[in-house]
Amino acid sequence: MSGYETILRLKRIEEEIDKLGFKFAHPKHGDWGQQENTVSLKPKDEDSLPIYNRDAELYVGSLEALQIWLQGVRWARDYDMMLKLGDDEKRAKAEQKERNRQLMRTLKEGKRVEGIES
Repeated sequence: MSGYETILRLKRIEEEIDKLGFKFAHPKHGDWGQQENTVSLKPKDEDSLPIYNRDAELYVGSLEALQIWLQGVRWARDYDMMLKLGDDEKRAKAEQKERNRQLMRTLKEGKRVEGIES
C-alpha cells in the first residue's frame, strides 16, 4: 500500500481522529513481529477525552483495522443521538464536569501535601 491515495487516506483518518480527540502515537506494545505496521491512538491533549489517562492507548492495531474501529465509534455516537442519550453538547458538558472533578481532586491533594510539609 503506497502512493498518493494512501497519503489522502491517512490525512482523512488524521482529521477524523483529531475531531474525536485522539492523536496517533507509537504503540508501547504491538502485534508480535508487526510493530512497524502498528499504530496507537491516545488522547490528543490535556482537554481531550478527560476520563482517560494521558498515556492510555485506546486503540492499537493496523490502519486498516483502525478504519473499522472508527466506524464503530461513529455508529455508537450516532446510535446514542438517535436514542437521545447523548449528543455533542451533552458530551462536552460531561467532559467539562469530569475536568472540574479532576481539578478539584488535584487542588485538594495539593492542600493536603502542603499541610504535611509544613
